[in-house]
Amino acid sequence: MMEEKKYKIIIVDDDDFLVDMYVTKFNGSDVAVEAYKSGEVLLEKLKNGEKADLILLDIVIPGINGLQVLEEMRKNKLAEGIPVIMLTNQNDEKDMTLAQKLGVSGYIVKSAATPSEVVTEALKVIKDKK
Repeated sequence: MMEEKKYKIIIVDDDDFLVDMYVTKFNGSDVAVEAYKSGEVLLEKLKNGEKADLILLDIVIPGINGLQVLEEMRKNKLAEGIPVIMLTNQNDEKDMTLAQKLGVSGYIVKSAATPSEVVTEALKVIKDKK
C-alpha cells in the first residue's frame, strides 16, 4: 500500500528534467506531486474536481501560458482556496504585476532559487494557509 503523503501539489511545467528534480525533492518532504505539461491539462483536471494543497505554475508552457491559465482559473472559480505559486524563468515586472493582481501566493524565479528553496517556500505557503 502506498503511504499517504502529507500534502499534494500540482506542478505545471513542460521541462521534464526540472519536474523530475522537484518531484524527487518534494517526495523527500512528504509531498505527493502531480505533474502536468500544459495549462489545458490543469484546467481540465480542475474542472473534474482535482484537488491539491498548492499549484506551482510555470508561465512559459505549451498552449496557453501560465498567466492565462491563472486568469481562466479565477474566472471560472477553479481551484478556489488552493494557493498558486508562479515558478518561472520570466523575471518580468509586467508578469509579476499581473500574477499579483490574479492573487498568487508567491512568484519564484527558477534561476534564482534552488529546488530546496522552492520546496521550502511551497511548504511555507501550504502551512500558512492551513
